[in-house]
Formats: sequence, C-alpha cells, structure tokens
Amino acid sequence: MANGLHRIKTSIRAVWRGIRLLAHVAKGAWIVAFRFPQLHYWQQHEHVQAWAATLMVRAGVQLQIKGEPPAKGPVMLVSNHISWLDIPMLHAARHCRFISKSDVKGWPIIGTLATAAGTLYIQRSSRRDAMRMVGAMEEAFKRGEILAVFPEGTTGDGRELLSFHSNLLEAAVQCDAPVQPVGLSFVDGRTGEVSYAATYVGDETLLGSIWRVLSSDQLMAVVHYGQAQTAQGRDRRAWAKDLHAEVDRLRKG
Repeated sequence: MANGLHRIKTSIRAVWRGIRLLAHVAKGAWIVAFRFPQLHYWQQHEHVQAWAATLMVRAGVQLQIKGEPPAKGPVMLVSNHISWLDIPMLHAARHCRFISKSDVKGWPIIGTLATAAGTLYIQRSSRRDAMRMVGAMEEAFKRGEILAVFPEGTTGDGRELLSFHSNLLEAAVQCDAPVQPVGLSFVDGRTGEVSYAATYVGDETLLGSIWRVLSSDQLMAVVHYGQAQTAQGRDRRAWAKDLHAEVDRLRKG
C-alpha cells in the first residue's frame, strides 16, 4: 500500500514538473522569436544562461558547480557527454557556444533554441565541412568567445568514458587557445551515489530519460571544471588523449 502511494506521488510530481518544463520551453521559443532581435549578443547570452538555470529547476535538478568556470574567452570547454541535460547544465554554469551536428538545426523548437544560443553546426561526415568548422572556430577564438565540444561524439552510459575524437581540437592548436576540461556527472542527493537516471544511450528513449529525471528525488547535476591548458607542443591526437584522462578524473571527482 505504501509503495503504491509512493509511486502515485512520484508520478504526480513528474507530470507537474513536465508541464512546467514544457511551459518553460515554450517561453524560451517566444523570447527567441520576439525579444532576441532587439538584444545585443551578450544580452542574449545572459538570457540563455538564466533560461537554462531555470530549466534545471523546472526539471527538479539541482546544479552543483565545482572548480572555476571560465570568466571569458578565448577558451574551449571539452566535456564528457551523458544526457540531453548536458547542454542546459553547462549553459546554466557558464554560457558557451556549442559545436553540434548539423541535423540538430532542423529539429522543431530545439533547433530554434540551439541556434539562438549561438550553436555552431557541423556535418560530421564531411571532411570539407570539418575544415570549414575549424576556420569558424578560429574566428570565434579571435573574438574572445567560449566554445564547447563533446569529443566523444555521442552520449555514453556514464560508466565508461568513450574515446575522444581530436578533429575539433585543431582550431585550439592553430590559435594556441586554451582548452578547459570539464567532467559532468549526476548524483543522487539522498545517498551521494552516482545516478544514471539522466542517461540517454543505446536503446534508451528520450522520453524515458526525461521521465526518469522528472521522477527523481534530489537529483544533482555536477559540473566539475578543471584547469585550462594549452597544447604546449602536443598535436591534437596527443592532446586529446591527455584531455580524456583529465575529463575522466573530473567526472569521478
């Protein structure tokens, strides 16, 4: 009886959070359509960071920041990738411009929000487009921007860190721009143990992942910033291996 009541309360809480989350996404789309054209780019960035922080609250997720987010660019954030929540949690900690696969741009609502947040799009299967993206990233570094990439190229299960692709590090090598490793993790606030509620990998569905997050009690999203570093003579492949080891350490700490 008690277990049944608990499940009912959990479901009601998840539905209520879901309604508030959908309303917040709709509000974001409205702001992008009607407010963003009148705002300077740095004001847009402030709106994105505040919107992402509120999204975390609406989803019932507490944000915890460890280490020091970058105060300004140029810098590239290199992070592990676990969940659909990774982008808003990184935005909530410190606004940055993500490098994302090109098909995201066409996604309803999500594509509009991603573009408004300053996302740079790349066709991963095209070598020519990869070269174009390196050029675009170099220009962004020259403007003093903060970029962010998920070098695993896809979401992992939160248990093992996948190998890092090194292509997008080329812009940082060419510009001698610093790269800051970031470890993302989710923790059950009641037990302090690692939580896999937010994972979105393999046969898991996006709706299933969202439902687990909305149903969770005291879920914490941890963003752990490491120390920024430069290539110091390393090529992109050697640097990617070193960054992989540091991100692995940060996500576990």
